[in-house]
Amino acid sequence: APAGVRAIGSAMADAGFDQTRIVLQQWNRRFRPSRMMLNGRVPDLFMVSSMQIHTAACKWLIRDANRIDPSHRPLIIAGGAKTIYEPWDVFSGDPEDPVGADVAVTGEEYVLLSLLEVLLSMRERGGSLREAFIRARNSGLLDSIPGLVYARTGARGEAVELVDTGVQRLVADLDELPHPALGYRLLEPPSGRETLGERPLPADEVRRYSPIASLVLTFGCKFACPYCPIPAYNQRQHRAKSGARIVDEFRRLHGEFGLRSYFGADDNFFNKQERTLEIVEALARTELDGVPLRKRIRWGTEVTVHDTLRLRDHLPTVRRAGVRALWLGVEDMTATLVKKGQSVETTLEALRLLQRHGICAMPMMMHHDSQPLISRGPQPYGLLNQVRLLRRAGAVDLQVLMLVPATGSKLYTGTFTSGMAYESVAGRRVTEAMLGGNFVVASHHPQPWRKQLNILAAYLYFYNPLRFLLALVRPKSRLYLADAVLQVMGMRGLLLTARRTLGWTLRLMWGPIRRKSAPPASPIPMRAVDGGPAAHALPDTPHSALRPPVAAAPPAAASVRWPLPVVS
Repeated sequence: APAGVRAIGSAMADAGFDQTRIVLQQWNRRFRPSRMMLNGRVPDLFMVSSMQIHTAACKWLIRDANRIDPSHRPLIIAGGAKTIYEPWDVFSGDPEDPVGADVAVTGEEYVLLSLLEVLLSMRERGGSLREAFIRARNSGLLDSIPGLVYARTGARGEAVELVDTGVQRLVADLDELPHPALGYRLLEPPSGRETLGERPLPADEVRRYSPIASLVLTFGCKFACPYCPIPAYNQRQHRAKSGARIVDEFRRLHGEFGLRSYFGADDNFFNKQERTLEIVEALARTELDGVPLRKRIRWGTEVTVHDTLRLRDHLPTVRRAGVRALWLGVEDMTATLVKKGQSVETTLEALRLLQRHGICAMPMMMHHDSQPLISRGPQPYGLLNQVRLLRRAGAVDLQVLMLVPATGSKLYTGTFTSGMAYESVAGRRVTEAMLGGNFVVASHHPQPWRKQLNILAAYLYFYNPLRFLLALVRPKSRLYLADAVLQVMGMRGLLLTARRTLGWTLRLMWGPIRRKSAPPASPIPMRAVDGGPAAHALPDTPHSALRPPVAAAPPAAASVRWPLPVVS
């Protein structure tokens, strides 16, 4: 159960909306919003959270929710990583097909709660949240909440312009966020039903379906890599929870749900040494039922090579805090792609240090046009050269992704204007589901199919039956069987990746490639609340002049009801 929708569910429950249900598509593939019933009636609020690679599913859910009779249709709110950077994509400006969300949240959970606070203040007896939203929108009350994008609609319900209320205000102290345990009590049980179950997933079954808990520990990274949207999203700030709060989260999630494995959804956990030590020292001192926390709980998170070496003397404490794995953003050992204080020597030193202290080293690499598969000479420029060195230094897991357009990053617009991004290959359009880094969808290389095969070759070199046998005899990790287990998982992942990308490789090899010349922008005019440029608009987005609110008739009133939300 991913952290994003659980955070929204926790915020709703913490604010008193305990009749909330979290629906996960990986568990409920047949779920249809048009069929949902909660406590015997249609919920008042339907929220959709989506990453960019899930855009098609997000739009389908919104479309299906719009099939509900207008007199009972819930207020539809879109959010998540996709909506933060491309909020216009959840609206429709087509009068013939005016299907879209009512409002997009381009911020974190407190932006949503601020919106609901305004709507509840506008809600009349016998009315619904959607009616209150229309009144608040038309009266301009939403304009004072940074982090929203809403539509002014035409006669047929189509979006004629989008109003952007600006960039969200961030919560500085993450201890103020609602407790993650609240969200785990709202999960819809896995099923093949189109509608909702009678009750959420029981607490004693959470671990069965979600054995690894993702937790927000810190936000932010000191590095400003041009391909990464993290620094801009965090407004160049580093935010963190206190050690005491994190101890409480581990203790409560373990006690209430039996959860033992965790992943810290950090941008760079080692980013600030003082805060890192405060957290790990608190965890190292903690006992659960008289037993050190590290014997009950294991967890991992993301760090950089540079910051790992800065904390070399404190790695024993990190290990005593329960850390069993660290994903290192290596990208390119020779710093040809990006410089984050890493080099061949420092990268290998960091991996050896982690191996020595019994922490699984999980390097993450990025393949790019100028990197060959194999190189000659003293510098290991080649992808396989670097993979070989990483394995020898103690890496037990590997991620290799191709550089792709990343919304919110410095390179995003240039990737399109330079002609690097593909529109279609051999007649097949590049969809947003292909932007995860496994597909070569942006390249100036004359033979891009080689780049696609290079990724498979790197994985095959790292994950294979011979290495599995060696892992049983000479494991790279001091953790019992961790190396062998990851080899099995890696080989399975390699087969799935090959099955999905080999067809694309053939298209890259034989088919004509059509390239994009501009990034995707909103076809619907956008503006700020004062009539200026919208904060979330990309270049070439049409700008609309400031105009008076468009009066719109609210839907037919329903019976008096307290809001019931569904987060999907």
